[in-house]
Amino acid sequence: MNRIVLNETSYFGAGCRSVIAAEAARRGFKKAFFVTDKDLIRFGVAAEVMKVFEANNIPYELYSDVKVNPTIANVQNGVAAYKASGADFIVALGGGSSIDTAKGIGIVVNNPEFADVKSLEGVADTKHKAVPTFALPTTAGTAAEVTINYVIIDEEAKKKMVCVDPNDIPAVAIVDPELMYSMPKGLTAATGMDALTHAIESFITPGAWAMSDMFELKAIEMIAQNLKAAVDNGKDTLAREAMSQAQYIAGMGFSNVGLGIVHSMAHPLGAFYDTPHGIANALLLPYVMEYNAESPAASKYIRIAAAMGVNTDGMTEAEGVQAAIDAVRTLSVSIDIPQKLHEINVKEEDIPALAVAAFNDVCTGGNPRPTSIEDIEAIYRKAF
Repeated sequence: MNRIVLNETSYFGAGCRSVIAAEAARRGFKKAFFVTDKDLIRFGVAAEVMKVFEANNIPYELYSDVKVNPTIANVQNGVAAYKASGADFIVALGGGSSIDTAKGIGIVVNNPEFADVKSLEGVADTKHKAVPTFALPTTAGTAAEVTINYVIIDEEAKKKMVCVDPNDIPAVAIVDPELMYSMPKGLTAATGMDALTHAIESFITPGAWAMSDMFELKAIEMIAQNLKAAVDNGKDTLAREAMSQAQYIAGMGFSNVGLGIVHSMAHPLGAFYDTPHGIANALLLPYVMEYNAESPAASKYIRIAAAMGVNTDGMTEAEGVQAAIDAVRTLSVSIDIPQKLHEINVKEEDIPALAVAAFNDVCTGGNPRPTSIEDIEAIYRKAF
């Protein structure tokens, strides 16, 4: 049996943030709890959503205690602020960090027995849906607006907690590429490669099936065609719009079938060094693809290569594997993604601890090749 969990309603296209008002009215909501980060306030992106609130007389409470790689404290402070605000729905604006913080807040408010946040790690048995949330992504990568996953840092244990819960999915996703126009080159590159990692990992996971494959192959194709253009020219509206849709399509798949050890290995880098998640994924992806080529998934690599625009006519399976890995690496290099862990300040002496943390990550079970701490350590060393 296969299951697909998606948003109740999703909107796409330039300017579609205006639907916040109609959706709030339709659902009878009176006051918004607006979760975003300080950078989006500073760069005027949050103001674009505030204008919608103000033009439609929707009262709102602003909550910006959000950081890259959000922590338990960010969630707990948000729960207290939500309860004090008198709001009845959440509007989350940002990349994965803002939306993940909002998911944690929404779940704990309606499931107070999980107030410690730590107990949400893995698959938590929550009984109630999160506070209704409208999610507006500002990056084209995480797909947090369409997934049943969120990631919170346990600072005490120095680890990323991956939380999987169908009750946390935002009720409404509003994918407005205009909110992504201010993304700098580096962030566009990193988040775009995060989306590609989602698509490739969930295409080759053992849980993949016809519907998830359909999503992921289309996402790979759209990313291969549009990411470099979006990086090279942030004002290329067609490329921005295509990337905003591609990352969502990738999310429709991976949220429902899972990921693999690229994510398992990227998560500890975020916990140890605050490495941006997209950079960690992008750097590790080709190394893990090489490792996973020795698995039943190898036969699918030629379809990855074809989706990335490679002419695969007459290729053997082995040639298809190499073509897929080369296509990923070529795209990565073309948009200036670092290729070695030492370039992003990973410490060699931490590798054994990173490998243990990665092996214990919830994503490890979705890898197409059964793995071990030793194997993961060897991949880290190869990438170092």
